[in-house]
Amino acid sequence: LSRIGDELYLEPTESGLSLRAVNSSRSAFASFLFAPLFFQLYEPGSAGPDTELFRCKVHMKSFLGIFRSLPSLEKSVGKCLILLKPRANRLVLQLHCKYGVTKTHNLAFQECERLQAVFDTQRCASRLCAPARVLAEAVVHFPLTLAEVTLGTCPGGKISLRNYVEEEAEPSKTMVTELWLAEDEFQSVAVAPGSHITFCLKEFRGLLSFAEASNLPLTIHFDEPGRPVIFTLDDTVLEVHLVLATLSDLESNSQSPSTNGVSHLPAPSDDFPDDLESYMVAMETSEGGLEGPHSPTFPLRIPRPADCEPEEEEE
Repeated sequence: LSRIGDELYLEPTESGLSLRAVNSSRSAFASFLFAPLFFQLYEPGSAGPDTELFRCKVHMKSFLGIFRSLPSLEKSVGKCLILLKPRANRLVLQLHCKYGVTKTHNLAFQECERLQAVFDTQRCASRLCAPARVLAEAVVHFPLTLAEVTLGTCPGGKISLRNYVEEEAEPSKTMVTELWLAEDEFQSVAVAPGSHITFCLKEFRGLLSFAEASNLPLTIHFDEPGRPVIFTLDDTVLEVHLVLATLSDLESNSQSPSTNGVSHLPAPSDDFPDDLESYMVAMETSEGGLEGPHSPTFPLRIPRPADCEPEEEEE
């Protein structure tokens, strides 16, 4: 999550503890949902008949500092207590160590509205599922400085990964790295012929490293260029979603847009390009919305109030 945004959103719910992050340009969103069975004890608190459970956000660096050295923590810490105190405006984390030592960290937080990307993976035209190790070994061939990678289908059922090259770049001065993965290297393949998407590689590497360490298969849901790509990890006690914006294709923009993997949202305004901001539901009472520097890849969209009026969804 630290590769996504500078703030960590915590929301205890009846279905588990949710940790979320979004980047400043609203082009990347990640969510980790830990089920109650993941914890030795889980109490989400109580909400009134007309109120929801309390949620907050903290600075990512402050939270990471508590779990800085995982190998030493696994040897010395027996359990960790996470306690949310709304009245004191504090998030308390207690590390119960050996020999009766208890380390208590009090983090200041800010109240916030719910942060959620609305999407429907069932409505995506293409779906890939593979062991994380296969994809992690594939992206090793790309340099760490590479910003975007293109995932596409090839004749014969092969899946290709290629570094993205801008059209303005001179072919003779640009190095192109492309590799193909056979269909039998995936657990399941259901893709539209000739489909391809381009997305950021940094966030994808972060999810791959977590999936590989957790030994979980990674599922990729995507549609036409310009529509978000959704990466998912599923376990009995953990549910992970990573939603990334993709580069729009000029040819596909001239055609009529499809409904893709996002539902129950107003149609995006014609004044802005189609990106993940169309599907982000993020309101903040303390700051009035996050604004940051423009992404070098994806444009920043802050919809005007007139653009946010709900429209009837067509069949």
